[in-house]
Amino acid sequence: MEQRPDWIPEGVDLENPSAARCYDFYLGGAHNFAVDRELGRKVMEVVPNVQEVARNNRAFLRRAVRYCLDQGVRQFLDIGSGIPTAGNVHETAQAVDPAARVVYVDNEPVAVAHSRSILNGNENATIVQADLVNVDAVLDAPATRRMLDFSQPVAVMMVALVHFVPDSSKPREVIRSYHDRLPAGSYLGFSHVTGDHYPEGVQGLVDLYKSSTNPVTLRTRDEVAELVSDFEIVDPGVVYVPDWRPDTPEDVWEKPERSIVYGAVARKV
Repeated sequence: MEQRPDWIPEGVDLENPSAARCYDFYLGGAHNFAVDRELGRKVMEVVPNVQEVARNNRAFLRRAVRYCLDQGVRQFLDIGSGIPTAGNVHETAQAVDPAARVVYVDNEPVAVAHSRSILNGNENATIVQADLVNVDAVLDAPATRRMLDFSQPVAVMMVALVHFVPDSSKPREVIRSYHDRLPAGSYLGFSHVTGDHYPEGVQGLVDLYKSSTNPVTLRTRDEVAELVSDFEIVDPGVVYVPDWRPDTPEDVWEKPERSIVYGAVARKV
């Protein structure tokens, strides 16, 4: 077992890889362990562009946040936020409006501990340790209620998250619960891994993640659209993330399906 660095919270499992720490590895971060890097390298063998996929998904997150800002939203709830890296929600939102308020949520202790360190001194951003499926623990956490005013629109981000929620946990009903508790005019930013166009390689990723603390469930475009169907999906709909409101024509991939991730932003009417 890897020697435990001083900054790691007690109780963190160093023997099994986690999705948040693997994602950090793909993005070039430093808050991952040998077991995460080992899994990450195996994933690179079956999905050679996985690092580009991760970076592109982060770019989608930033564009989704900016879109919500353009609609006048100034409150953000980023669930499954992961380990902080460049271009976080609070950096993107507060660059537009320093008063924008952000609550991060994650169930991974390393992500939570590092987020607290990053956010120290930022009065308009905080972190809650909770799981997406425990809606009350997320929305009723004292830090959430202190930071967000639920009489005003909130943008909820579930980016690269729900493919870690198995069908047995009823993700459709979970997302509906968030929808029902949000005020009108709120938004959902959403992305999800799929095997629609590259089933063999992506199935290899699924097989590898079975050994992690976060197994992956692939879903089709129609299934992704169904997950968010309580919301009104904005243009251009459910598309591969390079095609979701790219900043420049150069940002569009020649084969967007190689991103293996669908993205959408939807509004509560």
